[in-house]
Amino acid sequence: VPNLQGPRYVSALPSGGFVVSEECGDVKVFMSSHELLCSLSSKYRHQFGNPAGVCVDMDGSILVADEQRRTVHLFPEHGAPICLVSTGLQRPAGMACSSSGHLFVADAVENCVKVFKYCVRPL
Repeated sequence: VPNLQGPRYVSALPSGGFVVSEECGDVKVFMSSHELLCSLSSKYRHQFGNPAGVCVDMDGSILVADEQRRTVHLFPEHGAPICLVSTGLQRPAGMACSSSGHLFVADAVENCVKVFKYCVRPL
């Protein structure tokens, strides 16, 4: 996949595509054919500081850690972005989501992984 501006983190999408964070301050979503589907900053009119870790939850929502702003935002397929974590992170880096609604965020300053519960699925 050419023409990325400092690719950093990547995560697979349920559709077969993938999402990539870039050093230039954007996150791009690609189709399984490797063609650009959208830029999250353009689609959601969201300004990133320095996007780092990305992951995709069971609903297909994209989660992005922002190193500069020390936040984690959820970008649903439809609707506005939601700030999931706004305090307690020094330098969020890699992330992962679990099927039970837990978010794992590596904090590079505190040398630990922080765990957040952000979603409760009805049974």
